[in-house]
Amino acid sequence: MLTIGELASYAGVTVRAVRHYHDRGLLPEPERDHSGYRRYDAGAVVELIRIRTLAGAGVPLARVRELLEADEEEFAAAVADIDERLRTEIRERQRHRERIARLAAGDNLALPSQVVEFLDHLRALGVDERIVQVERDGWIPLVAHSPERVPEWVARKQEQIADPQLIDFYLALGRALDRTDDDPRLVEVADRLADYITRLADERGEDYVDNSDVEPPFAELMDALAFAAAPPARRLIELLKQRGWTGWTKLERVVPERGHL
Repeated sequence: MLTIGELASYAGVTVRAVRHYHDRGLLPEPERDHSGYRRYDAGAVVELIRIRTLAGAGVPLARVRELLEADEEEFAAAVADIDERLRTEIRERQRHRERIARLAAGDNLALPSQVVEFLDHLRALGVDERIVQVERDGWIPLVAHSPERVPEWVARKQEQIADPQLIDFYLALGRALDRTDDDPRLVEVADRLADYITRLADERGEDYVDNSDVEPPFAELMDALAFAAAPPARRLIELLKQRGWTGWTKLERVVPERGHL
């Protein structure tokens, strides 16, 4: 015969857990012997292990009592249900792990691999990280808005950054980010950008320059993201408008006002 401590040890639980199961009516509490101790037989060990296993699997204690009183067929069916529930929980936890892994992956959280590769390409070319972040922040809503167009846009972007003149502009813009609005180097950047855009529009058409094809309200949202990340971009837009182009996300040629032709 076993003491409560021995019973708990053999079943792999604490004495406190045994007493709790007594209180819940899951494990019969034996009478005390002549010495005043409760003694348990081997059957109590088996029963306690069953309780521990069911409770450890997440079965509520009220349900444990039902299972202990069920016949063999009912018990087997219940165990099958519990197993399926556990499998579902495992799958859900695996999905949580995948989400956590994506969080740790930075840009991969919200962007497809081809966009991440494009951003990494900009970094490899020496483009200022603040400009890369502006690009990234613009891509996030763009991908969510029109995921089916991502391959087309990425291909266009990759083609554009193959032009040394554009990369030179990116590098110059990076150097201008720490300048004040009246810094002449920002004016120089605006001149170079306007010349570049005009050349592309003349050679390939304005559709090539304005390739975002997004609604004006959405373009305004993306512009706001850019201005928040790189404040000089707002001043650059003003300077660009004086040179015949307006917009940031959605570039358009400025139409001269009547009387100023």
